Amino acid sequence: MVSEVKTVSGRGIPLVGNDIDTDRIIPARYLKAVTFDGLGEGAFIDDRTALKGEHPFDQPQYQGANILIVNRNFGCGSSREHAPQAIAKWGIQALIGESFAEIFFGNCVAMGIPCLTADAVTVKQLQDLVAANPQAAVTVNLETLQVQIGDYTAPVAIGEGTRSTFISGTWDACGQLVANADQVRVTAAKLPYVSWGNFAAS
Repeated sequence: MVSEVKTVSGRGIPLVGNDIDTDRIIPARYLKAVTFDGLGEGAFIDDRTALKGEHPFDQPQYQGANILIVNRNFGCGSSREHAPQAIAKWGIQALIGESFAEIFFGNCVAMGIPCLTADAVTVKQLQDLVAANPQAAVTVNLETLQVQIGDYTAPVAIGEGTRSTFISGTWDACGQLVANADQVRVTAAKLPYVSWGNFAAS
């Protein structure tokens, strides 16, 4: 199935700090957007402006990175879906951190972005390794629950139920509906409150 997420490979980007909330990830003024297109440009925009080019999302060595390495309680604050959308539009495909806010985690899962956890010592080691060698290859393996950077390998964790949905591809609710469109039509035709003519036309 196309939606299976078993491994994510690429390069890492470290973002140090606890309790980075969704308003820092994408400020509230961006919530007026009708679509999520272009949100990547606004990811961490206030922090980036304050740091005048020193934020990891602005530093040239991290451009093109797709695995974000964070600390504790990442994505706390309001439940805005725009936060994981902004990170994804920037190019992030997986996150590793000490812990994630529950709603942020759920929004990431709904988008096919695994958020894996590791202890504080491991996270710091991962951040330090990427900072020392931003071009190092990083691989997150959901089947073995390991992350590898060069010669360094460490365990990561994610709930078994969530892990299985990524590996099987069943995290993708829309994809499941499209893949089973014929069964959906058959079921809809049996429901007295669904107008089959309108359903078929759509």
